[in-house]
Amino acid sequence: MSIELQILGAANEVTGSCHLLKVGEYRILLDCGLIQGSRQEEARNSAPFPFDPKTLDAVILSHAHIDHSGRLPLLVKQGFRGDIYTHKATADLCRIMLRDAAYLNEKDARLENRKRERKGLKRVEPLYTVQEAEAVFAHFQPLDYAERVEILPRVAVRLSDAGHILGSAIVELWLHSDKQDRKLVFSGDLGRSGMPVLEDPAMIKHADMVLMESTYGDRLHRRWEDTLAEMASLLQAVTAKQGNILIPAFSVGRTQEILYLFAKYYDEWGLSRWHIFLDSPMAIEATEVYARNCELFDDESSQLWREHRITPMLPNLRFTPTPEESMRINQIHSGAIIIAGSGMCNGGRIRHHLKHNAWRRDCHILISGFQARGTLGRALVDGAKHIRLWGETIRVAAQVHTIGGLSAHADQAGLSHWYAQFEHRPPVVLVHGEPTAKAALAAHLRHSLSAPVHLPTYGETLCL
Repeated sequence: MSIELQILGAANEVTGSCHLLKVGEYRILLDCGLIQGSRQEEARNSAPFPFDPKTLDAVILSHAHIDHSGRLPLLVKQGFRGDIYTHKATADLCRIMLRDAAYLNEKDARLENRKRERKGLKRVEPLYTVQEAEAVFAHFQPLDYAERVEILPRVAVRLSDAGHILGSAIVELWLHSDKQDRKLVFSGDLGRSGMPVLEDPAMIKHADMVLMESTYGDRLHRRWEDTLAEMASLLQAVTAKQGNILIPAFSVGRTQEILYLFAKYYDEWGLSRWHIFLDSPMAIEATEVYARNCELFDDESSQLWREHRITPMLPNLRFTPTPEESMRINQIHSGAIIIAGSGMCNGGRIRHHLKHNAWRRDCHILISGFQARGTLGRALVDGAKHIRLWGETIRVAAQVHTIGGLSAHADQAGLSHWYAQFEHRPPVVLVHGEPTAKAALAAHLRHSLSAPVHLPTYGETLCL
């Protein structure tokens, strides 16, 4: 009886995480993420799965980000009837994120169908509906960190803190066949050591194969102290000139980190002079989930959150959940810090704020996270002079700042350090990275650690 791992997503890209593990007659899916990027890339989400969802026995979900969880509704819609094992905080966040993704699917379909009806074209269906997203929730089997559970007769799993977002997990899998026992470790998305709010990624010592992300495998992040200094300098410089600051931020993880930093450095960064808006219903809900799970924070952040919460420490922070409140923000031409989704500017309210602000010379756009190829955020980072929003061309006169040190992903040094803790240098399979990042990390691991590295292609099957 064989043990095999098939790479069915994020082979040479960052989004769409999906890997099929076969242990004899059992089938386990690691992640089931949405493909994000250009329209052409996102169209691949509608393609049939390269397996029959009815044949799956279980899913193990590393964390809630939509590029890891976003196709779960399609999986259930097409016949999956098993359990989804994940950390309890991830289950809570997925209830928010999958509903939001479904709502946007339905909204986009409605808008597209209005255009199609006027042209006499065939109507389109949303990728999945809110009702179909909610059908996923009954399948969740929440786990705690460090809890080893036998999920199938030949498969045991344990989750450890990946330090990426709340509830993010490194997945350890003990696999038993008639001839051999094997241990697979899936990194999920690894966070950075020493970052605020969350604990550092857990270190694992034993594995027969390591499936590891490589998002920032080709670069080193700025030192955390330099990032804080850069944030302080930027806010002081912009305060002198006024204007607005737009912060496209991932609703889960990045938003809460930014709020924490704003609270901690409120006086030092002169934030009392600003009106701060959290303009994302999903981010508002996610922040409440973070507050309910502050025992998962590092010691300093946990104490600060328990004693003060975020809102009292940021007296000028305003939540704007309704569309009407969001639209009123665009009447402010100066003195507003607007935190809004989506993090890659491919949807959400940040696009409306870009329409009203990107053409202003006194506007500043603060990019705080990874921007995938084909996204509007990537275009801004790459220096686009014009962007298209709802059929209108908008001149980009705003100053675009990339604060790379805020990344929630480990850089090359962090990834290398995490892998170096494994004894006997097990084979490492790199996924979840663009080709240049994967190649650079592979070369580094081979040179510095003599690691046996493999760069898989889509659909490739590896034998354990």
